[in-house]
Amino acid sequence: MNEFVLRTRITQFSTISEFAQNFQPDEQDCILTSRFLTNIFQIPQLIGIPRMIAEDYGQGEPTDQMIDAMRRDLPASVRRLIAVGGGTILDIAKFLSLDYSGTLDDCLMGKVKYKRARDLIVIPTTCGTGSEVTNVAIAELVKRKMKKGLADDSLYPSQAVLIPQLINSLPYKVFATSSIDALIHAVESFLSPQATVYSRLFSTAAIRLILLGYRQIEIDGKDSWPALAEDFLLASNYAGIAFGNAGCAAVHALSYPLGGAYHIPHGEANQLLFEAVCRKYEQCDPCGRLAELKQLLSEILQTPVKQSLQALYTLMNYVLKRRPLCEYGVRWDELESFADNVIAGQQRLLKNSCVPLNKADIMEIYQSIYNQ
Repeated sequence: MNEFVLRTRITQFSTISEFAQNFQPDEQDCILTSRFLTNIFQIPQLIGIPRMIAEDYGQGEPTDQMIDAMRRDLPASVRRLIAVGGGTILDIAKFLSLDYSGTLDDCLMGKVKYKRARDLIVIPTTCGTGSEVTNVAIAELVKRKMKKGLADDSLYPSQAVLIPQLINSLPYKVFATSSIDALIHAVESFLSPQATVYSRLFSTAAIRLILLGYRQIEIDGKDSWPALAEDFLLASNYAGIAFGNAGCAAVHALSYPLGGAYHIPHGEANQLLFEAVCRKYEQCDPCGRLAELKQLLSEILQTPVKQSLQALYTLMNYVLKRRPLCEYGVRWDELESFADNVIAGQQRLLKNSCVPLNKADIMEIYQSIYNQ
């Protein structure tokens, strides 16, 4: 049976003031955000609303230690969490919307039961995660030195609010890593064996918007991307809807050990693996689902089908230059442990690969990007 689900209500506003006028936050709400975003809340409707700042609990992508500390400080009276930020903020908010005993490690390792405890309203400020419409959240388990995801319907936000104005001021590097993450979400969900005709509508729309945007940036220069902010935010949202139904796959599975051990930003880690994973798919099954992707890329990029994947890699490398693994301090002798980690802990993602990958395949992928 194939199923397509969209449980989150999606609303678009021009400004944060317009959002506040419609949602009317009060003292029973709590705004979760990053310190550098706090200036956007200096409007009358949001003055005095309780808030939590992620950086007060730790730096970088979410960890179980950060989230455990925030759970202890979150007032029991909060009925709605309003999360404003990128993937880190949205993932933290999803975990904080749950009620469970023990620690986040207990929750993610399946030792305790959990349930939805409060409504969640999310406002993304990057154009990458698509987390505003998915039932997935990821955190690093610090003592285990690994990232672990939870996929459950209780994590769907109640409301997703899109405000393109909020992503206009992103640094270029953040735009590049986040939009490439969205592109990979779209491609992996397009290729997924779990894809349906409905999820592919959203995958295709996201791929088209992102690649046409990249082509325009290639013409106008990297500083021109804010003019396309709404397109990239919508593309990220479409990709989130797509992978929320069809799933991500090997690129994400193989990237998680890099993020957990070396704290490589998520989108950048995915970029490291994307080309090598696609080349492995092409080697193993050139006439399978990848052939359909080539046809789509050929149409969008106006290039022959046989050259379409290479055209994609070249365009992505223009937007964000891919570096070899060795430049991040990764040791060659660690690659096997990364592969073991993926096999043991990322079957949820590996099962969505359009070509089944074993440990030898995964090792070859890591080795192929180590020095180049």
